[in-house]
Order: sequence, then structure tokens, then C-alpha cells
Amino acid sequence: MPKKTDAFKDTESLITIRDWLRFAVSRFNEAGLFFGHGTDNAFDEAAYLILHTLHLPLDRLEPFLDASLTHGEADQLKIIIERRVKERVPAAYLTHEAWLGEYRFYVDERVIVPRSFIAELLREQLSPWVEDSEAIHSAADICTGSGCLAILMSHAFPHAEIDAVDISADALEVAKRNMADYGLQDQVHLIQSDLMAELADKKYDLIITNPPYVNAPSMAELPEEYRREPELALASGADGLEHVRRILADAADHLNPGGLLVAEIGHNREALETAFPQLPFTWLDTSSGDQFVFLLRREDFAGTCI
Repeated sequence: MPKKTDAFKDTESLITIRDWLRFAVSRFNEAGLFFGHGTDNAFDEAAYLILHTLHLPLDRLEPFLDASLTHGEADQLKIIIERRVKERVPAAYLTHEAWLGEYRFYVDERVIVPRSFIAELLREQLSPWVEDSEAIHSAADICTGSGCLAILMSHAFPHAEIDAVDISADALEVAKRNMADYGLQDQVHLIQSDLMAELADKKYDLIITNPPYVNAPSMAELPEEYRREPELALASGADGLEHVRRILADAADHLNPGGLLVAEIGHNREALETAFPQLPFTWLDTSSGDQFVFLLRREDFAGTCI
């Protein structure tokens, strides 16, 4: 069998962006990379990395496809494509940016790459569950990570004072940078806390949370790209419900009358409903269905023992 050669040692013939795009897609497919941090296929990921590295508009590939690269630009592309293939680093960590809709966030290995169905619900200001967005005066984002959902919440509910809560001091440093980028230091307050443990007697009109929810079997099978993310932000015990159990136990104490809890729980709907048959979960429609995000009102906890 012929010895496999390193394709990255022979890139001198790659002249144009089209050449590099084809090369990157081939290498990504050859390496069997996993996508799920902003893109879902090799072509889109390659296009994104190339356009970002060359400081070109992320939505304007076609006009530049046949542009020739300088030697310096080609060297930069070689480095970032090679790292993506050989180190299996998520693209967001290579570029230090991630997007939720039109919102851009700084990210690095201290936080998971932003992705949440709650983000798309916030674009609609949680309508129809929130009838008047201006009536939300206090809100919290539990497990804020990079602060992305707290930032989206600040735009959806501009009259709300928001607490962005995370157990990780490293994650809060990233969130602090993102709050500064959006000028939200006066509206969003960062709190280091293990879920709601340090919130004392604080109460909110709205609590959102995208907590860790990966169960132990799934953690053992995660692709390498996901293993680059902080395990603290992914793993949630044997059944994936360790964090949401604690959130449900404390939520009513931190909600105002009529207040809402909105939580994302991955693929754990069946397990959650089995564990808490006494709670009337409302499952919210998202682009991928009604399996991933639930809503509870403070009054839904009345008379229940969790």
C-alpha cells in the first residue's frame, strides 16, 4: 500500500480562493471532521474560515473566488486549515468568534461555542408567553458562559436589569469582554455562582438557562471537536438531568408572581417528563421541533415537591 503523504506540504499550486476552497473541503472530508459549531458541512466551514482569515465579508464568497492570494495570505490559510484538520479545533476557537443570528460574540476555549434554541425564541421576545416585553424588569441567565443569551435578552427586553450567572470565573471573563463589546456593563451584571446558590433573595420576572445536559453515555462518545470545549459546561451526570434538577428545585424561590422559567435540555424531554410528572411543562416550538426547550410559570410549581 502506498504511503500516505501530507497534503499540507504541497500547497504551492493553490493560487486562488477557489483553489483553497476546494483544497479545504477535500481535507475536511478526508479527515472526517465533525461539524456542529456554526456550520453543518465541509463547504460552509471552509468558506467561513477562508473569508474570515482574509478579512472578507462572510456573506460574499462568489465575487472573490478567482482572486489570487499573496504568499502571506496563502500561509495564513494553510495554518488555519491545517489546525482545523490535524488538531480538530472548532472553527469558532480558531477565529475567536461565533454568531447567533446577526449577533457576534468573542469566544475561546474557556467557554462552549454559543448555540441555543433559546436564541431564536428571544428574537421573538418569547411571544406569546411574554405579552409585553417592556414589562420584563428583572431577568437572569443561568449558566451564561460567553454571555451570549444575556446579551440577546438585553436587546429583547431593554427595560430589564439582567444577571448573567456562571460557576466558571474563566467563562465570566469571556462574558465580561462580550458585555463591553456591546456596551452592556450597566444593564447586565455578572455573578459567579453554582447555578442559583449565590443569588440569595433575588427574584426575577424571567429566568432563562441553557445548562449542561449531556448524559454520561453521550459524553463518552463525543466527537473530538466537542471534547475541545469545557467539560464543566457539557456534562450533567449519569442521565443528563443533574443541573436541571437543581434549577427546578430553586426556580420558584427566584421568580416573581407570574414569572417564567425557560430552559433548554437537549434530547432529555422524555427523561425529564418521567422524572417530574407533577410539573406541567410547556414545550416551545423551535426550528428543530418542540423537544428541546420548556417553559414553566412560577405558579406551575405550587404544591409540588421537587
